[in-house]
Amino acid sequence: MAKLYLKFEQAVLKEVSLSQGVLTIGRLPDNVLQIDNLAVSGHHAKIYWEQNHYSVEDLGSLNGTYVNNQRVGKAALKEGDQIVIGKHLLQFKDDGQKVPTEQSFTKTGPSTPKLDSTVMLDTKKAQEMIASGPPSAGPARPATTATYVRERVGILNVIEGKVEHEQYVLTGKMTMIGKSDMATIRLKGFFAPKTAALISRRDSKYFVTASGEKVKVRVNGEEIAGQHELKEGDMVEVANFKATFGYQD
Repeated sequence: MAKLYLKFEQAVLKEVSLSQGVLTIGRLPDNVLQIDNLAVSGHHAKIYWEQNHYSVEDLGSLNGTYVNNQRVGKAALKEGDQIVIGKHLLQFKDDGQKVPTEQSFTKTGPSTPKLDSTVMLDTKKAQEMIASGPPSAGPARPATTATYVRERVGILNVIEGKVEHEQYVLTGKMTMIGKSDMATIRLKGFFAPKTAALISRRDSKYFVTASGEKVKVRVNGEEIAGQHELKEGDMVEVANFKATFGYQD
């Protein structure tokens, strides 16, 4: 079975199994594989089964789709190919087993929201916007009942560590902690890891995971394995950084 591994700074963010359906990739939530980053177009590319192989096709994206460092309009995929979408990497793996029967990947849900303009890469301003993640969730949205519910936004209050701010508001879908220029929370110091941890946001929940093979993440003093859901008051420690997690009032 063929699979895609979505990576950012070598950290695997998601694994997707492919069938004979069409898998769309882009920044809008109606895509099968959503990449919530300003370098990614609303509908950036698609991957689909064609005769006896998978193909990737660019959908007129601003920053283009690259296969093995070559910009493509459309290309057949083979084992080990690397697809670059914005600043993210998709690794294509195919073990040669029979392709699953065709199924629809179409998402159902609310109508597509208005999309902020895609940011061109290779400018200082674009890199800063990409690193900072998408804007906040915005105004309250209606629940299934007649009442309105505002999603809670997480915050990290820094206790220890050489960083730029004392508090970080976690408005993006993904917050990176590390020394990398792409990190939202940039660690300082010669021995600070390039990527230390990732905090992902799904609905109103937050999850932390280590993003380096030799990096240890502790929550309330206990080392975690894989993704760990953060709760109000949790203490997060990684490298020389320590902070408490909570929610905005």
